[in-house]
Amino acid sequence: MRESIPFRRVKPCCLWLALGLLLLVRPAIADIYMYVDRNGVMHFTNAPTSSDYKVYIRERPKRKGRGMDSNRFDRFIDEAATLHGLDFPLLKAVIRAESAFDPKAVSKKGAMGLMQIMPENLDAFRVYDPFDPWQNIMGGARYLKSLLQRFDGQVPLALAAYNAGPQRVDAYQGIPPIRETEEYVKKVMRFFQLYKNG
Repeated sequence: MRESIPFRRVKPCCLWLALGLLLLVRPAIADIYMYVDRNGVMHFTNAPTSSDYKVYIRERPKRKGRGMDSNRFDRFIDEAATLHGLDFPLLKAVIRAESAFDPKAVSKKGAMGLMQIMPENLDAFRVYDPFDPWQNIMGGARYLKSLLQRFDGQVPLALAAYNAGPQRVDAYQGIPPIRETEEYVKKVMRFFQLYKNG
């Protein structure tokens, strides 16, 4: 919406109805600006073209990662950790790094759910609904356990493999020199220590 929408002087209820319609069609994140011209006509826009416009409604930015209960899935994490012989703090750290505890998370590459499982791995991990927290955690824990076994319990290597794939870890015989993977391993290890000491 680039042009302003004029409103003549009308009854307050009509003004609020018109403003409500304007808000329904505005972009996802945009402030609404308004000014009243010499004829008493009110103009609304999300892209002001002059300094006459003043903020009428300020859009509240969406809060990322806030309000999500980090303990919400602890019983599933505990069950999966016990079943697969994993450290509870490690499994929880992976979930925090992968999805920030959002069971509906989907990455740009298509990874889904709490432990960000790729679609092509769902069957192998025995996950039939990637957005079901219990199934996702169980599937991700099963995979993480297999990576820890493959890399002789070396947590950083297993985490690198979880992020970049075990073939890359094998090829480099260590953490691959991929910035995303290096940062991922550091992040999970930081969360791991946090949960371990907390």
